[in-house]
Amino acid sequence: MRESSPLFPSSDVRQRIDDWLTASLAGANDRIRNGAVTSTIDRTEFAAELAEFTFDAPKRLDDILAWTIARMEHGLVHINHPRYFGLFNPAPTFQAQCADRITAVFNPQLATATTSPFPVELEAHVIRSFAGRAGLPSGSAGHFTTGGAEANYTALICALTDADAGFAMKGARAFNGPPAIYVSREAHLAWLKIAHQAGIGREAVRMVGTDGAGRMDPAALVECVSADAAAGFCPVMIATTAGTTAGGMIDPLSACSEIARRYGLWHHVDAAWGGAVVVSDKMRHLLAGIEAADSITIDAHKWLATTMGCGMFLTSKPAVLSEAFQVVMTCMPSNLATLDPYVTSVQWSRRFSGLRLFLALATAGWLGYARHVERAIGLAENLGDQLAASGWKRVNSSPLAVLCVVPPTEIYDAEAIARAVVASGVAWVSAAAFEGRPVIRACITSGECTLDDVGRLVACMNAAM
Repeated sequence: MRESSPLFPSSDVRQRIDDWLTASLAGANDRIRNGAVTSTIDRTEFAAELAEFTFDAPKRLDDILAWTIARMEHGLVHINHPRYFGLFNPAPTFQAQCADRITAVFNPQLATATTSPFPVELEAHVIRSFAGRAGLPSGSAGHFTTGGAEANYTALICALTDADAGFAMKGARAFNGPPAIYVSREAHLAWLKIAHQAGIGREAVRMVGTDGAGRMDPAALVECVSADAAAGFCPVMIATTAGTTAGGMIDPLSACSEIARRYGLWHHVDAAWGGAVVVSDKMRHLLAGIEAADSITIDAHKWLATTMGCGMFLTSKPAVLSEAFQVVMTCMPSNLATLDPYVTSVQWSRRFSGLRLFLALATAGWLGYARHVERAIGLAENLGDQLAASGWKRVNSSPLAVLCVVPPTEIYDAEAIARAVVASGVAWVSAAAFEGRPVIRACITSGECTLDDVGRLVACMNAAM
């Protein structure tokens, strides 16, 4: 009989604790749904509790688990609450939660398809399926990532590799001038960190002007690219956004793709949030032009509602992806240039994150996911109608599930209103800036949000004016 230890307890102990954990988490989830959205923890008291963990003597796992769940219940902004109308962090599907438990038990290492054939092939199948929904050509590929930042970084590395074969060995020194990439001024500022990380510097990121409604202006883009080329810079990539962070706006994808082709640039679409509409036949037209992109980012842990740390990188040029990340090590069991994740991605050791999306998609199908996305858009429209009836004005024209609004007063403090809503514990919204204008931003993130939840948010926002 195997000897039991604190780190590897016996099967009966594991079963007992696993059953208790399942029941305890279900109870916590019910209390969260009926409680405050915001954190209620006393941070001073918590700091004192934490200081008691000197790790000099072991504690009972039962006690530590109970303590952890209690602190998680009160020490977080609950993004899984139906009245969390904040950033693109939704309540995860039950299937994604199941996937995390399964993955944790088997703990596969997805560096190669030789050692983990089932997980690697399954993820590749899901990637191909989403590439097809996005309209990318047959043979397109990609991989799962930790999130949008990694996927967008992958796009930049591919663009630099495609622009000059010498980049792999010489880096930015391979170019005749400083590389430049182009995003709209409403794009996610992670692009600055990405350029820094890639070694081309934050100054390489050009913030292109918008059309006054939060979308990249094609004329401004042409002017910027032309001016850079004439000044000795090396334009390498246009990165459009499908679902901007503040306003949920979609850049003119077709026009930007045409500009990219004209100048010989890589066109990447950061559709981390808005890319989810590819699941809906009814809404797919919102992303017209995405099928011409060289690469696409879609975060499954956003609108597709998996647990955190589940992004996707899709590309119509898998050979470039392989060239960008190819490396040879004799200790590795295989080197499949188009399949092994360690030679087609930034990561080496990799978690089986694709199971989260696979289980949900296999259970709900495209139709079930389409209903999820369309329902959120419908609730956002209802929220806009209710706020308009109370005098609020919507300032963004996003077709997605996010609203940027201002109150019916000439003078207002957007941050103070957001703080008042959050402080109430009833709901969570944020203050933001849309085209330089302070706004209150509300996004439908939860698949369990109801019309009643929307009505309670409206009442809370009216009270906060």
